[in-house]
Amino acid sequence: MESLVVNYGGKPCYEIMFEKDFGGLSDKVRELGFEGRKIAIITDSNVEKLYAKDVEGELSKVSDKVLTYAIPAGEENKNLKEIEKIYKVLIDSHFDRHDLVVALGGGVVGDMAGFASATYLRGIDFIQIPTTLLAQTDSSIGGKTGVDFDEYKNMVGAFHMPRLVYMNISTLNSLSGRQYASGFAEVMKHGLIKDASFYTWLIENMYEIEDKDADVVLEMVKRSCEIKKAVVEKDPTEKGDRALLNFGHTLGHAIEKAKGFSLTHGECVALGCIAAAFISWKKELIAMEEYYEIRDMFVPFNLPISVEDLEPSDVIKLTKSDKKADGDKIKFILLKKIGKAFIDTTVTEDEMDAALKEIIYVENGD
Repeated sequence: MESLVVNYGGKPCYEIMFEKDFGGLSDKVRELGFEGRKIAIITDSNVEKLYAKDVEGELSKVSDKVLTYAIPAGEENKNLKEIEKIYKVLIDSHFDRHDLVVALGGGVVGDMAGFASATYLRGIDFIQIPTTLLAQTDSSIGGKTGVDFDEYKNMVGAFHMPRLVYMNISTLNSLSGRQYASGFAEVMKHGLIKDASFYTWLIENMYEIEDKDADVVLEMVKRSCEIKKAVVEKDPTEKGDRALLNFGHTLGHAIEKAKGFSLTHGECVALGCIAAAFISWKKELIAMEEYYEIRDMFVPFNLPISVEDLEPSDVIKLTKSDKKADGDKIKFILLKKIGKAFIDTTVTEDEMDAALKEIIYVENGD
């Protein structure tokens, strides 16, 4: 299969491997120097049933000291209390700085296992084995790790680069339609901010993507990873252009919190992208036709373009406590055109209010 190398500080840092099974994992982990070392697979209660035994089997070819620990599945468990339990597993098993943590699962697992690795003994190695579309195309790449704190999403975290990202593309076949669509929101975002031709390709291959055609899905995941790789290599710790990856996330994260995490991350990102595109239109940066095309293109991919039971003022209040705020200013990502995004700190509360009213559905128009 294929691979990409992500550079950090101008030097090769880790490889992203695109595979059709877990068969190449043991050789790669051995190549990285972990033969005979302790290995902790951190997964969740859903993914454990699907893939833990397969991954254990592969890693057991490298070491006879492989253990698996499953956190409870769900964003509501992405907190410091669950991180403490991971620390306890590592301490009780006498993990040292030469050992390895393996994140097996979606974005929540990757963020938590990565954060535990970044902070245990001031940092031990970990690898990412993302099993969802969202994790494969977005959260597993770039070294962002962290947990939520109270109602604040990803408020506590660290940058900690993985030693390897190993993608078994066939794991996407086990996703529910809703989880698959959730990941697609991040894929669409990559096209909107950086590559108009990729955005067009996604539209042209809509049916094949929905049907999970293996060749098309591989091309989609790889191109999405190439876009994210280019951004994080240029700005690994989000001092500048990496913030462009937050298109749709300013209001998206706030909606996610306001809805009590009852919507998936991707559903909220889709809503946030629509709101950001609306503001871009109203600022006369993109044409009205472009805004409506962006909005309507989320529909065939089973993503929402409206949300119920929200008060715009509550959502706006939550944006001010988001980690993406810059002092008193809200850092917004807007579009100059499809495929070209930029950072804007001039978006007003009135503009956010208008955008939210565009996507909040009120029954009977009241």
